[in-house]
Amino acid sequence: MKIVTTLCIVHDHPKILLGMKKRGFGVGLWNGFGGKVKKGESVVSAAHREMHEECGLVVPSIEPAGVLDLLYNDQKEHVEMHIFRATSHRGEVCESEEMEPRWFSIDEIPFKEMWQSDRYWYPLFLEGKKFCGKFIFDNKYNVIEHEMTIRRKE
Repeated sequence: MKIVTTLCIVHDHPKILLGMKKRGFGVGLWNGFGGKVKKGESVVSAAHREMHEECGLVVPSIEPAGVLDLLYNDQKEHVEMHIFRATSHRGEVCESEEMEPRWFSIDEIPFKEMWQSDRYWYPLFLEGKKFCGKFIFDNKYNVIEHEMTIRRKE
């Protein structure tokens, strides 16, 4: 079974906005803002909705950055994650029940407190490249296999 999700990252060079996941899948890790796409909802609409729900920001425009297939050895489903970049935003950053937002300088991104897969695709994201990839995780969420491809700009 495939689960379609979004991940949106505000990239206001030279900093990015990440959130500390406070509950659920990925608790205790820094990540962008996103979640499952609801039935009848587009990935773009879901990315806008999740951003507002999780940190209070409205992102007027977002651009696709990448698509990752995430497979977990101990689970039957796989996740198709659509990653978006927002370069502008409106509103005040605020903490939600799920996320505690914080700005990071791009040279201080806390990779040791993030998903292992982030180390592979964040550099491409920060360079403005479009990418796709596949990650296979063991039952402790360590990357055991991966592929990354840079896509041509559309």
